[in-house]
Amino acid sequence: METLSYFLPQVWFAILALFLFLYVMLDGFDLGVGILSLTSSTEERRGILMTSLGNVWDANETWLVIMGGGLFGAFPLAYGTILTALYIPIFLMIFGFIFRAVAFEFREQADRKFFWNLAFGVGSFSAALGQGFALGAVLSGITVDEAGHFIGGTWDWLTWQSVLMALTLIQGYVLIGSTYLVLKTEGELQATHYRTARIAAITTLIGAIVITITTPIFYEYARSRLFSQPQVYIFAAIPLLGITLIWLLWRSLARQEERTPLIWTILLFLLTFLGLALVVFPYIIPTQITIYEAAADPSALVFMIIFIGVLIPIMLAYNIYQYIVFRGKVRGEHYGEEPG
Repeated sequence: METLSYFLPQVWFAILALFLFLYVMLDGFDLGVGILSLTSSTEERRGILMTSLGNVWDANETWLVIMGGGLFGAFPLAYGTILTALYIPIFLMIFGFIFRAVAFEFREQADRKFFWNLAFGVGSFSAALGQGFALGAVLSGITVDEAGHFIGGTWDWLTWQSVLMALTLIQGYVLIGSTYLVLKTEGELQATHYRTARIAAITTLIGAIVITITTPIFYEYARSRLFSQPQVYIFAAIPLLGITLIWLLWRSLARQEERTPLIWTILLFLLTFLGLALVVFPYIIPTQITIYEAAADPSALVFMIIFIGVLIPIMLAYNIYQYIVFRGKVRGEHYGEEPG
């Protein structure tokens, strides 16, 4: 039983990290496209952007739902503490989801689409902003008592670190959204998103550099982890790999390749997640609650693994199938014309 109590929380930490990565990767381009829709110059272009999401965006958000359920079942203490501490950022995220979902459906039926276009873009931005605030607040640490319950203030989540994280995450979403649109569009609209991808690559890189530099300066737990042996060599390799991926991404954009920019961006997201996981492990709430302290009973964790073991292949198969079925370009009547 002691072995299970030690091993199972680690398994569930990895499972939840996988769910979070899949959500950020898939719904990330979804939210990025929504934010980019605010900059569309014509209704036709905006319609193309939204059509590119029409058959996939509902399934993308499924990973967030299952991650929330997994966190509740596997680490109930962390679930209660995080939701209590981050009530406002989570509300902002949910508000954004509701707005963009309603706008997506109503826009198709409306004669005057301006309000619903704005609601979709603002909802996407609000959801991304709330997620960034929540992530930054968790990484900064949540004030808890000896039992692990939140005892901080209502606005503890609002710090310069969480603002920086939120802005960088938004830029990351715009980057992956732009590379997705490079793959799905053509002509002048594709050329536009080659440009937005290059801009977002620069702004995301700047945010990532600032976060990488300031994290060990302001957080002792991160500093001790980053500069201890042998982890220091691993953490030294991550920024080097990140710079390499940025260079490959920039080169692929300069060559106007269609598929590889999205691939390099996904690998950048994956590298970032691996770095964050290595920094915070074994904490579920740095530096207050470990995965072992927050974990549910081993019997519950085993039962959930059996359930998840059946569910994950089904969800992955469904997601892969829908992207295969709806692969290819989204075409409008005029937008595919080459820029003059």
